[in-house]
Amino acid sequence: MITTLDHTIKEFIQQALEDAKRTNQPVIVSSIKEVDAMDPLHFFASGEDLSLGERFFWSTPNREFTMVGIGNELVIENNLITKERFQDIEKEWKRFKKRVISGESKQVGTGPILFGGFSFDPLKEKSILWDGFSEAKFVMPTQMLSIIDHKTFITINKLVTPYDELSVCLKHFEKSFGLNKSIPYINDCEKVNEYSSIEYKTSEWLKAVQEATKNIKSNEMDKVVLAREVHLKFTNKINPYQVIYNLQKEQPTSFIFEFENGLQHFLGATPERLIKKHDNEVLSTCLAGSIKRGKNIEEDEHLGQQLLQDDKNLVEHEIVVKMIKAAIESCCFEVETPQSPVLFKTKNIQHLYTPVKGYAKKDYSFLSMVEKLHPTPALGGYPKEKAIEKIRELEPMHRGWYAGPIGWLDHEDNGEFVVAIRSGILEGQNAALFAGCGIVKESNPKSEYLETKIKLKPMMSALGGIVNED
Repeated sequence: MITTLDHTIKEFIQQALEDAKRTNQPVIVSSIKEVDAMDPLHFFASGEDLSLGERFFWSTPNREFTMVGIGNELVIENNLITKERFQDIEKEWKRFKKRVISGESKQVGTGPILFGGFSFDPLKEKSILWDGFSEAKFVMPTQMLSIIDHKTFITINKLVTPYDELSVCLKHFEKSFGLNKSIPYINDCEKVNEYSSIEYKTSEWLKAVQEATKNIKSNEMDKVVLAREVHLKFTNKINPYQVIYNLQKEQPTSFIFEFENGLQHFLGATPERLIKKHDNEVLSTCLAGSIKRGKNIEEDEHLGQQLLQDDKNLVEHEIVVKMIKAAIESCCFEVETPQSPVLFKTKNIQHLYTPVKGYAKKDYSFLSMVEKLHPTPALGGYPKEKAIEKIRELEPMHRGWYAGPIGWLDHEDNGEFVVAIRSGILEGQNAALFAGCGIVKESNPKSEYLETKIKLKPMMSALGGIVNED
């Protein structure tokens, strides 16, 4: 049971302390206030001094909803080689949410939330690049900015333990990070940051595409997604604020995400929603099959029509629709899906797109739905288990959190997750970027390679810089 009280914060904390001592369990207290509008990226940057390595940034297409978290008030993670990580995260979160005392706003996207993600495949051996990332990690921020329907809210969260003192808890809510007006979070555009690039195991990847195509032709599976990575080394340190700013500006139809994990930034601009749940309304989207954008309106329309009539891409898309619809039907009722896909356009690429809507059945939680959907055939393949086994065998990289679910959930089982594609890891002067393609029996290695080049463009563009040919 979740209790909402209209009392002063002091009374909130007193009750939380009593609860904590009586049950010998921590209690989450959240204070929510509507405030004047502020720049979310400036808010994110303002947490650098006190909470470097413990921040996140999230915004939906057209920036209709933005959340920024500073400080890790609570961390829930799982680093075991197990398939139970979804249940483990949910079980631990439920332990806290039953003792939540919420503040003055019931606006979804405020109050106590968890933000984080899951690795693509916990059974594949980790690479050094992903050593610092757990198989599942979620954080509840100490302070959070939420911008919803042009209204701005600040949430301050406190994990109250049986051993806390009232005066110390009060000070926690009285303090705020305050925006440091002097933080120059955007670089001087005239400064050039040169970089050199290394394509990681490209020949092995091309051979993997050939092998996967043979496997599909021999009816081992219908489709498998194979990804590759590119490493960039810049002359100067990469400015993550500039990268987020560029992604927001250049990719208005995509979700922007950033999860700071120590000195590493996992961030990207993904067009692909995995699932959204608000009360019992559920929405998933199928995004598979792609082609480049045209240089002008006429060429763009011609390419779009070509995509809508291309057998290879339509087959690939139908596989994704079939799986997602079946997954949603297993946990929802009144499921609706259009008869045919439409075009979904981003700056660099256009996709075939089909939404799937339904209403959640009582016995299914939000994270159980995330588990059912991951990975979709757009990121894994079909059938699911066979495709994942083939990825482990053939793919010459470790995906880590790339192509895994990343997003948020609140204490009332609302939330939204996306698929972490068009993404990369930044650390200091280094960046590792990832892109994948759906392989079907008609696939051609060279064509698939060129498609990954298109899919790398959003992050390459956001990073800026000039390639150093030397």
